[in-house]
Amino acid sequence: MFNPLSFVGFHTWLSLIAIVAGFPVAAGLLRGHISPRWTGIFLSTAFATSATGFGFPFNGLLPSHIIGAVALVLVVAAGFALYARMLEGRWRGVYAVTAMLSFYLLLFVLLAQLFQKVPALHALAPTGSEPPFAIAEGLLLAAFLGLTWLAAKRFTTYRPVTYRQQNRYILPL
Repeated sequence: MFNPLSFVGFHTWLSLIAIVAGFPVAAGLLRGHISPRWTGIFLSTAFATSATGFGFPFNGLLPSHIIGAVALVLVVAAGFALYARMLEGRWRGVYAVTAMLSFYLLLFVLLAQLFQKVPALHALAPTGSEPPFAIAEGLLLAAFLGLTWLAAKRFTTYRPVTYRQQNRYILPL
């Protein structure tokens, strides 16, 4: 049974929060702007989700470790583009693409987990190699390829992050 106070529960809650925050972040990128609060929540919980995924016991390198490592690289690149490079020049596109791909990987893992844990979906694809699972993941990939392209194309006129006298980074509204 799911225990929200266990390590698995903590990891799961981080994942769900990152996914919920990913929707307004993606919607903002598709409209050409950033929602500062949702972006901070998304980037921090997406990073924490990927990092805590390495805390589970394992023997050898698993596909989940590869996905987790790629997700960490993507979310760190998104954070670097946003906070260190302040979305200047090409970093704006780097941010849009890496944030969208980070969100895609969270949904990719969610879909895989749903096929493992939800009895009706598990009956359709018990090993995860059956056509229903491949079709679902393929549709998600196709949708995100299109959405990521749109986000990169539309996220071109956003004003960069500014530096205030209080020595903290904020995003203009």
